[in-house]
Amino acid sequence: MAYQETELQHVSRQFQIYGEIQHAETFKIGHINETYSATYDQGGMRVRYIHQKINKTVFKEPPAVMKNLMRVTAHIRTKLEEQGAADITRRSLVVIPTRDGQAYYHNGDGEYWRTFVFIEGTQTFESVQTPIQAFEAGRAFGEFQYHLVDLTGQRLLETIPDFHNTRKRFEALKEAVERDRYSRAKDARREIDFALRNEAMVDVILDSMAKGRIPERITHNDTKFNNVMLDVKTGKAMCVVDLDTVMPGCALYDFGDMVRTTTSPTLEDEEDLSKVRMQMPMFKKLAQGYLSTAGQFLTKTEKSLIAFSGKLITFEIGLRFLTDYLSGDKYFRIHRPAHNLDRCRTQFKLVESIERQETAMQKFVDQL
Repeated sequence: MAYQETELQHVSRQFQIYGEIQHAETFKIGHINETYSATYDQGGMRVRYIHQKINKTVFKEPPAVMKNLMRVTAHIRTKLEEQGAADITRRSLVVIPTRDGQAYYHNGDGEYWRTFVFIEGTQTFESVQTPIQAFEAGRAFGEFQYHLVDLTGQRLLETIPDFHNTRKRFEALKEAVERDRYSRAKDARREIDFALRNEAMVDVILDSMAKGRIPERITHNDTKFNNVMLDVKTGKAMCVVDLDTVMPGCALYDFGDMVRTTTSPTLEDEEDLSKVRMQMPMFKKLAQGYLSTAGQFLTKTEKSLIAFSGKLITFEIGLRFLTDYLSGDKYFRIHRPAHNLDRCRTQFKLVESIERQETAMQKFVDQL
């Protein structure tokens, strides 16, 4: 992702930002979009914004993405105002409109750009450092879901259809194995076999939703720990970011992805698998934080599958990494050969660790 100064200068002039751009640099967040932090001189003050180009390969309908994002952030701000919350512009993303009042800029080459206020005084981490951070992550995403329980109007658009459809993810893997277009299956035989042995788990939540035992909710769908902005001074969660996948879904999928990204001491592409494990103290704090907010609306059935959801979503993400590896690394940005296979191996090792502790995990949740 090379910084194109001339292009970014042009993009910056399309938004309602008054001042001269002084400096910009790539901003490493997420695998998908092209992101820059830009510093402006506004009346002698240095002010920062985020400029981001939406990845059209992943998000086929950027206008739909932005329509969802605008509805969700406006609703959350309203809820915060009703609560008399402080620091509202640091508690929810603020979109800067274009000069003609649109939520995004569409240039002549089919590119879609958007701009956010930079949330100052916060930081993110690729992996959880302390149990308190796990608590804050759980609380933040639970609060995010809670704020959107009463969002009225038409159903949000599905920005990536079937994003957490574990059955379709499993079938996509089988197809990739069958095609083996890049002759990589031989290097991933152990991982392929592991996936096939665990097919039974992919339909558990899907079946419960189909039968009406689990309700559809508005969910984030990408609840990695690095999507929570923590206050530099207090360590408190301030804002949930990366809202491109906010759409109708299952609350358990969000919690499951939190388990995946907050309970292991390693990054999701750790090559030393001996380090990968689900840490019970982290899980307990995560569950406490999540249920301190989400517990206000979750049903009994949803709560009964909380531990299982961590295993399921970790397995699903492993399937996705493995499928992408076999398909030539088309979706996730890679930084080394076999990067997606490394990511897959880490996920599957974590699945095994969660499975060994699943009964104890759910017993703890049941007591909260």
